[in-house]
Amino acid sequence: MGLTARIRTRDGWAVPHAVVTVTDTTGTQVLRAPADTEGAVRDTTELAPGAYTVIVTAVGYAPAAAGAIVTASGRAEVGTVTLARQGGTELPPPGPWTLDPAHSSVAAVAQHLGISSVRGRFTTFGGTIEIAPDDVTRSRVEAVIRAASIDTGNGMRDTHLRSADFLDAGNHPEITYRSTGLTGTGSDRWTVHGELCLRGVVRPVDLDLAYLGTGTDPWGGTRAAFRATAELHREDFAITYNQVVQAGIAAIGTTLKVELDIQAVQGDTLPRA
Repeated sequence: MGLTARIRTRDGWAVPHAVVTVTDTTGTQVLRAPADTEGAVRDTTELAPGAYTVIVTAVGYAPAAAGAIVTASGRAEVGTVTLARQGGTELPPPGPWTLDPAHSSVAAVAQHLGISSVRGRFTTFGGTIEIAPDDVTRSRVEAVIRAASIDTGNGMRDTHLRSADFLDAGNHPEITYRSTGLTGTGSDRWTVHGELCLRGVVRPVDLDLAYLGTGTDPWGGTRAAFRATAELHREDFAITYNQVVQAGIAAIGTTLKVELDIQAVQGDTLPRA
């Protein structure tokens, strides 16, 4: 018997300091329980069968509500409750922001043999974000990635990826992205329109962007977090190398999934800390 729930951010991280409050149909509080370090609530308070409202609160997050039905067994399984950052409907404060590579990641995932995935990441990159003060659609993003910094955890494969068959890092050492516009798609989601230059080929690429919030860091700075995804077609950038294995299955998929987890520091330089 009792109530169980999982409290998560939109990206799946636990919210350990969340508090769950349960009220009955008259609005009377019948239960109040904190989440544990894994963002889980497991309360054994016996509740009478019926309908209840579950309200989840946490410092720095907007409250969320969900309905729950307590069965004759006295159990209520709320499932996963997702919390959004407080103020997530707005972009960070206007002005320049600098990407922090030490707390960010640039990754790509390719299908292998049609049945699994190979994940790689770039270890050397940097960039800037300029949040426009008057019209957020005029905000800008620029990023530079060192093509030779690709790392898939396999030296032989990485050497091949740096070659002319793929990234051609010797002739095109930098991969660049420059935004051309910004469109709102939800309360805290945006589409970044831009141009990606890869192997000297420039193509339009849109990023599906989620703004995760802004907070202070231990060194007196202000940081903002973003997560962005995109899909690239290798042929668009003249990366056509492949091998066909049995039954016509290609060894490497033609589509790349790009995953960006970005932390940016307010200002035009990174702190020394």
